[in-house]
Parts: sequence; C-alpha cells; structure tokens
Amino acid sequence: MFTTAAVATNVCALPVGTILDKYGPRVSAMLGSVFFAAGCVFFAFAWQLPFDGYVLGYFLLALGGPFVFISSFQLSNTFPNHSGLILSMLTGAFDSSSAIFLFYRILYDWSGGSFWPKKFFLAYLIVPLFILLVQLFLMPSHSYKTVGELVAEVEEDPYGDAEAYSEDPDIQNNPSLLTVILDERRARRESIAHEITELLGPKGGERRAKREETKKEKSGVWGALHGYTAMEQIRSPWFVLVMLFTVVQMTRINYFVATIRPQYEFLLGDHAKAVHVNSVFDVLLPLGGVVAVPFIGVILDNCSTPFVLSVLVLAATAIGVLGVLPYMWAAYANIALFVVYRPLYYTAVSDYAAKVFGFQTFGKVYGLIICLAGLFNFSQSALDAITHKIFADDPRPVNLTLLGLAVVAGGSLVGFVETRKRALQRELLELEADGASETLMPGAEVNGRARGRGRGYGTGE
Repeated sequence: MFTTAAVATNVCALPVGTILDKYGPRVSAMLGSVFFAAGCVFFAFAWQLPFDGYVLGYFLLALGGPFVFISSFQLSNTFPNHSGLILSMLTGAFDSSSAIFLFYRILYDWSGGSFWPKKFFLAYLIVPLFILLVQLFLMPSHSYKTVGELVAEVEEDPYGDAEAYSEDPDIQNNPSLLTVILDERRARRESIAHEITELLGPKGGERRAKREETKKEKSGVWGALHGYTAMEQIRSPWFVLVMLFTVVQMTRINYFVATIRPQYEFLLGDHAKAVHVNSVFDVLLPLGGVVAVPFIGVILDNCSTPFVLSVLVLAATAIGVLGVLPYMWAAYANIALFVVYRPLYYTAVSDYAAKVFGFQTFGKVYGLIICLAGLFNFSQSALDAITHKIFADDPRPVNLTLLGLAVVAGGSLVGFVETRKRALQRELLELEADGASETLMPGAEVNGRARGRGRGYGTGE
C-alpha cells in the first residue's frame, strides 16, 4: 500500500505539472481536493466494500496531495524577496503533515479505539472542503509571474508590428482585418500591463524591480533559462544534472525512511535499541520540518544557488557516513541531521527550478524531475532484496553505493552551476558595458550585437 502510494505521489507530478501550466493553480488544487476527498471516503467505508478500499483510498490521498502541493509553489513569487522562506514554509508543512496521523494514533489509543478510522476520515473531509473553498474565493486562478516573465510576454507579442502585417496578402485584400489584429494586440498589451500593475502595485515598480535584481544577484543563476520552452530547458545540463542528483537523493531518502528499523537492528545488534531509534525518528521527522523552516528560508534568500547546492552535497555525505557507523551517538546524529536535511533538500530543488527555469514552465520541468525520481522508487524493493539475500541484512554496501552516486551527481551539479554562475556574471557585465556605450553614442549601432535570448543567455551557446 505504501509503495503504491509513494510511487503515485512522485510519478503523478508530471501530469500535475502539465495541468498546472495549462489550466493554472486553481484548477489543479480543486482537482486535488476532489481526489483527496475521495480517498477519505474510501478509507472511511473500506471495511464495508467488497474490495480492498484501503489501497485505493491511500492511492487517492497520494494522488490528491501533489495537485495541491505543487500548485502552491507559485505563491513564493508574491513576495520575491522572501521566496525562500515561503517555499521552506510550504515544504515544512509538507514534512510535518505526517504528524497528523501520529496524533491520530495517540487519540485512537486514548479513546480506547472508539474514535476509529471511519469517524476520523469523515471528520477529515473538512480539509478538502477548505481547500476547495479557498481556491474558489481567495487564491489566484493563474500562477504569479516575475516581472521579467511578464515583460518577456510583451516582447514576444505574437501580433508583431503593423508594418509586417500590412505586407500580408490577406490583409491587403481585407484592410479591416488589420484593424482587428491591432485591436487584439493592443488589448493583449493592456492586459499584461494591468497584470504588471497588479503585481507591483501602483507605486511598487521600483521596489519590485530592485527586489528581483537583489534576488538575481544573490542567487547568481536567477533567470538563467527564463523564457525558454520546456523542451529547451529539459535538454539543457541545468535540468539533466539536477534530475540525476534528485533521483539518487530521493531514492536514498525513501529507502532510509522505509528501512530504518532493520538497518539499525543490524548496525546496533540490538532489537530494542533499533525500536527506540525508530520511535525517536517518528517524532523528529515531522518536528524537523517545522524547526528547519526559518533556517532554510534564510539560507535560500541570502545565499547563492551554488552555495546551497554545496551544502546539500556536504550534508548528504555526512548523513551517508553517519548511517554506516554502529554507534548510538551516530544514530542520533544521523537522525537529527536527516530530519533537517530532508526539508532543505526538497525546498532547495523547487527553489532551484523556480530560479533557473521560471514559473511559466515550472509545472512541466519540476514535475518531470519528481516523476523520474518517483519511478526509481520501484528500486527500493530491489535494494531491500539485495540487502537481505546478498549481504545478509548488512545495509552498508547499499548505503555506501548510494552515497558514492550522490557525491558524483551532486559534485557534477555544483561544478556546473558554479561555472555557469561566473559565465552569467561576465555576460551581465558585458551587457552593462554595451548599455553604457549606447548612452554615450545615442543612435549608434553596437556592432550589430543581438540582445536577450539570442545571446544564448545561460546556455553557453
């Protein structure tokens, strides 16, 4: 039941992202609330159904979650100077959500079993109902965009210039058609201008532009592939490297969560100690997501993307080393670092996707990353079988292999991003120099040099 739901949660990220990009966050979240409600109903009445309603109910809960969770990422752009904090709060909420069922288990035991699953899941229907009402009456129907993305929409106006249309044979035969096209073009520009005004506020243009510039400077790679198509982004090293790192890390994280007790039974050689470690982990896992929120926000909002990725790789290495040491202090240290690292990792990946790829294609690109990583979750059964049958329950060979893959993938990602960061900084300095030349020599051509996307900004082209 858990494996089916875990794979569904990650694999459905791609269709969720596609729906998000095409129809917006409101439709995505409303679909999620419907799936979530259906899952609660199946759980409530599973004991009365002629089939296993628990598996289907758990699957629907797992399916509804990403529709709501992924569609909420765009809210980080409402306050760009604090986008890292907002993302970390969302991820922290995601991590701490497991505490709901921990509390329910405590409540179930306290009530002597009288507050059984049917009562709990019928009461839990208030959550999808709340999500549905909030989406209908409060949340935006379209994802928030950066100022740069909105300006790019104006610059890539499909209606083009009036002179170009005047040469079209159809327009020459029907001059009134040109008026219609120009009116549509004007309406489109006015719509985008209104959206920019809403985004900035009547007096917020300078402040917002300054915030985005500050964010760009701190990140070092912000906007590297903004304005590119999803396919162009997916084919770039920016995507391939972060995808490989995510696949390895998500496999490591889920494998550890699913096998923590048998791993420590072998390492510590004591069943009671392993149960104790598992109990501590159950409490700290949701707590870590909450405690780590402000620290993650500070790191993402004030540090460069290469630095954040370096922290991820170093922390992953430390966790890997601690995870093979047969000592209680190492077990406690491993758990303490793991429960903080997990929300940092998930937040950093979504933050990287937003900064590098932008929100116009965020759903498809981020969804594909999580989907591919989710498919590799099927390997957990194979890893577990290898541990039991080949290595006689010794988890160290598998953990060390995963650690090696993580170091290689993570190191390659950090190296590439740091190299591109320096290249982007040089390109920005060149653009500023060109702008200064144009100011000194108004009307003069600057070597016929193209600007914007034509420079291959962020791709090395």
